[in-house]
Amino acid sequence: MRGDLEFTSIPLLVRTAARRYADREAVVEGRTRLSYRRLGERVERAAAACLAAGVERGDRVAIWAPNTLDWIVSALGAVTAGAVLVPVNTRFKGAEAAQVLARTRSRLLFITGTFLGTSYVAALRAAAGGPTEGGKGGPLAGLPQLRDVVVLAEDAPADFRTWKDFLAAGGAVPGSVVRARADAIAPEDPSDIIFTSGTTGEPKGAVVTHAQTLRTFGVWSELAGLVEGDRYLIANPFFHTFGYKAGIIASLMRGATMVPQPVFTADAVLANIAAERISVLPGPPTLYQSLLDHPARRVHDLSPLRLVVTGAAVVPRRLVDRLRAELRVTTVLTAYGMSEATGVVTMCRRGDPAEVVAGTSGRAIPDTEIKVVGPDGAALPTGEPGEILVRGYQVMSGYFEDPQATAQAIDSDGWLHTGDIGVLDAEGNLRVTDRLKDMFIVGGFNVYPAEVEQSLARHPRIAEVAVVGIPDERLGEVGKAFAVLRDDGVLPQASDGVPGEGLTADALIAWARRQMANYKVPREVEFVTGLPRNASGKILKRQLRERGGPTGAAQAPEGPGTGA
Repeated sequence: MRGDLEFTSIPLLVRTAARRYADREAVVEGRTRLSYRRLGERVERAAAACLAAGVERGDRVAIWAPNTLDWIVSALGAVTAGAVLVPVNTRFKGAEAAQVLARTRSRLLFITGTFLGTSYVAALRAAAGGPTEGGKGGPLAGLPQLRDVVVLAEDAPADFRTWKDFLAAGGAVPGSVVRARADAIAPEDPSDIIFTSGTTGEPKGAVVTHAQTLRTFGVWSELAGLVEGDRYLIANPFFHTFGYKAGIIASLMRGATMVPQPVFTADAVLANIAAERISVLPGPPTLYQSLLDHPARRVHDLSPLRLVVTGAAVVPRRLVDRLRAELRVTTVLTAYGMSEATGVVTMCRRGDPAEVVAGTSGRAIPDTEIKVVGPDGAALPTGEPGEILVRGYQVMSGYFEDPQATAQAIDSDGWLHTGDIGVLDAEGNLRVTDRLKDMFIVGGFNVYPAEVEQSLARHPRIAEVAVVGIPDERLGEVGKAFAVLRDDGVLPQASDGVPGEGLTADALIAWARRQMANYKVPREVEFVTGLPRNASGKILKRQLRERGGPTGAAQAPEGPGTGA
């Protein structure tokens, strides 16, 4: 690990930012406008409350809440107290959240009250049981290691605490004690456990250190061009690496103003960009597509927007061109990363042409190695698809208390096996084509769904599409496409081979046969109103595979001479 880090820990970063950017706006939430100095004071109060609650260095402290100022303060307060942060997915049900809390043996939980009509407190109670008998142990019978639950609201059940009461209890802890605890944190200490998205299986907790977080997002901030005074709308969820680290941590490093957005709606984003003069807006491609296609877009002044960073899905060249031409965004970048690599592996560079930004995820960030290997582990030549391996300072220390899974992911030479399929070009740009587990074999031919999806997405009536492999008696597996139609009134021309006013499954399959080898053509097409996604924008292929089998959708006839 490099020894020239400007900040040796996240608490030191918070303290430095409070001094360096003292009077600059740090967080804007509704009518609340908090300076960096005030943010630093609030974080120190939250850290004092954690100490008063008995949090020790290395204890796990979880947070299950949407993007808010309280999330920022409580999370940074816990880390300042020496805790290891465990962000919990707000899309989880009570049982899923309880499982994360149990697996990490979290000592303290910050939880939202009601969010999107759901009582998170009630959901947790239903999953983990009511209060322990006689008040012994933690407040929930099913989670005895959980000693404290703090509700980020004005009201809380009798055995939980409100955020206000929790902070008040820390009033007796001197600031010198808080700073001493913070100063004891070493760069190599774990800072957080981020649970993987679980698109292909059960989520696992990636353990990342303070130094890895700070170095990685120092580089990200530099390559992206984040500067002091930027106004950053953070729509990516804080429980995800990108929302927390490319959002909160990067803003602290550069003195950007954070504007947390708890729920994504195109209307709210458009209004926020105009009202708060937003200059930075990372997110998945679907976010920008919804803004560009919104009927009220031209009513809002979007001229301050200058920096967009995207990834997590196929990025159409047309989207990059529209962001540059219609919104006049000067910097559009794509990137590739994963929780196991602290969120960032490759990035495009400012000034890269549109075909590189749209067609690749850029090049390895400094001091990072990537290679593409075949099934035998041997490196493949340029242009050949294989599994992406990563080695560098940002590779996690391992999965939390899971040495077997860690050994499977990181080999003896320090290479992280990502499970992603990709291709490197002559300049070192990486094109991520698929998940290794998403690949399926049709009559002996490897089919990479992303390649098929890119081809189908060129149809003028297709807004987005996902392809999965489903069982087939003769060929072993065949492709099934789940397609979302464009709703823009644009009908295909006769040359598209789609007669009539609507696109049918049969017509799309016939069109696809003219675009790609027969074994790649999906045998079934199901039209859907939307695709299931996780919070980072990745399509949940596992859910689509579970839907699997024939549904009455059209099935393609077999073609001659292809072996499929």
